[in-house]
Amino acid sequence: MSVITEEGVVGAVGKDLFIGGKWVSARSGRTFDVQDPSTGAVLCQVADAGVEDGFAALDAAVAAQAGFAAVAPRERGEILRRAYEKLLERRDELALLMTLEMGKPLAEAAGEITYAAEFFRWFAEEAVRIDGGYAVAPNGAGRFLVTRQPVGPALLITPWNFPMAMGTRKIGPAIAAGCTTVIKPAAQTPLSMLALAGILAEAGLPEGVLNVITTSDAGGVMEPLIRDGRARKLSFTGSTVVGRKLLEQCAEKVLRTSMELGGNAPFVVFDDADLDAAVDGAMQAKMRNIGEACTAANRFYVQRGVVEEFSRRLTERMQSLPMGRGTEEGVVVGPLIDEAAVKKVTMLVKDAADRGARVLTGGEPVDGPGHFYPATVLTDVPEDARLAAEEIFGPVAPITPFDTEDEAVAKANDTEFGLVSYLFTADLKRALRVSERLEAGMIGLNQGIVSNPAAPFGGIKQSGLGREGGTVGIDEFLETKYIAVSL
Repeated sequence: MSVITEEGVVGAVGKDLFIGGKWVSARSGRTFDVQDPSTGAVLCQVADAGVEDGFAALDAAVAAQAGFAAVAPRERGEILRRAYEKLLERRDELALLMTLEMGKPLAEAAGEITYAAEFFRWFAEEAVRIDGGYAVAPNGAGRFLVTRQPVGPALLITPWNFPMAMGTRKIGPAIAAGCTTVIKPAAQTPLSMLALAGILAEAGLPEGVLNVITTSDAGGVMEPLIRDGRARKLSFTGSTVVGRKLLEQCAEKVLRTSMELGGNAPFVVFDDADLDAAVDGAMQAKMRNIGEACTAANRFYVQRGVVEEFSRRLTERMQSLPMGRGTEEGVVVGPLIDEAAVKKVTMLVKDAADRGARVLTGGEPVDGPGHFYPATVLTDVPEDARLAAEEIFGPVAPITPFDTEDEAVAKANDTEFGLVSYLFTADLKRALRVSERLEAGMIGLNQGIVSNPAAPFGGIKQSGLGREGGTVGIDEFLETKYIAVSL
C-alpha cells in the first residue's frame, strides 16, 4: 500500500471544471486559492468559473437528460453502488483531503466519508423502487395510470461544512431518479466534490450527467442558470438569508426547490434525564464538526434542579478536548473555516458575557496561525443575548435554566428556525408529549445525532423546504404524471 501524503491527495484531484465528462479550464483562465484553515497556507488553485462556464455545464446537463432518463433504473442504481464501494476503498485519502481543506479532525472526516457513501448505497436501492399506480375511475368508465418521471436537469448547491456528504445526499437521489445535474460546491471546500466527480466517472456515470463548476462568484454564476429556465430543479443547502434570495430567483421560472437552511437547535434537559446520557448527547450535538453544523445544539435549556451539575459535567468534558490541526493524532477541536467565522463566534460570546452570562471555560480566540476557537461553555445566558437568536456555527454551548415543561417548550420554539430539537427525559409520556409540541422537522430524543441516510432530513419554518434522505428523498427529483385512459 502506498503511503498517503498531503501533497499526494491534493495532487491527485482534478483542479479544472468537470463539464460533459471532461476536465476543462475556466474560459477566462482564472483560478482561485484553496486554503488550509489550520495554517492559512494555500493548498492549491482551482478553476474559477464564470457565467459562460456555468452555461456550458447546463448545456451538457440538458443534452444528457433524455438519454439518462432512459437508462434502466437498475443500471442507475449499479452506478451508485460502484461509487459507494470506491468511496469506502479510498476513505483514508478522501478523509485527509477533507481535513486539509475544511479543518475537521481526521477521524471525523473519515466518518463523513462513510456517511456520504451510505447515501449512494441507500439511493442505489431506491432507484428500483420508484412506483406508480393503476386504479378504476369512480364511475367505472375509465382507468387512472400514475407514473413517476425525472424532474429534469437539476442545479445543486452544497456548503463547506460537510463537503462530501452534502454532495452525495443530493447527487444520489438525482442519479437514482434519472436527473442530470450541475453542482456548485462551496469555494472554501471544492476539492472533495472534484474528487467525487472523478469517482463517479470511474463508476460509469455517463458524460454530462454530473457537471461540477467551482467558482468564487456563486451568485454571479448561478443566478443566470436559475433564471434560464432549462433547469427544472434547485436543491440548496446553506444559510436562510441566501435561501430566501434563491427562492425569489426560482419563482420567475417556477423551479422545484429543496431548501435545507439554517438552524437554531434547542437542547432541552429535564431533571429526570440520565445526566450521563445527556452530557454524551450534548457533546455529540454540539461538537460534531466543531459546532459548524446546522444541526448543532445552539441553545441549552436545562431544568433548574440539574443545571448546575449538568454545567459542571459539560464544562469538564469540553475542557478536556485537544485542539489543533486536524491531521494531528488525538485532536478533537480543529480550526473554524475562516477568520470571519472566528470573529463571529468571538462577537457572540462577548455579547453574552457583556449581558451577564458567565464563561465557565474558553471564551477567547487563540493567538497564532490558523482559525482556532476553543470549546466554550457559558451559563446564566440571558434571553436577549444574540447567541440565543443567531446560529453560532462554532464550539460554544450557552446554558439557560428553566423551571416548567411549558416554559421549556416556549423557549425552545421561540425562534424563526425549526430544523432539529434535542430532548432528554426518562419520562415516556413527557418524551412523546414534548416531541409533538416542539416545532422542528427532526427530534433527537435521548440522543445527540439525528442524521441518517435512511431517515428524512429537513426542517420547518425558516429552516427549509422538502426532505433529503429516507424513502421520500427521491421524491424531490420526481414528477408525478397522471394518464387518463378511456375504456
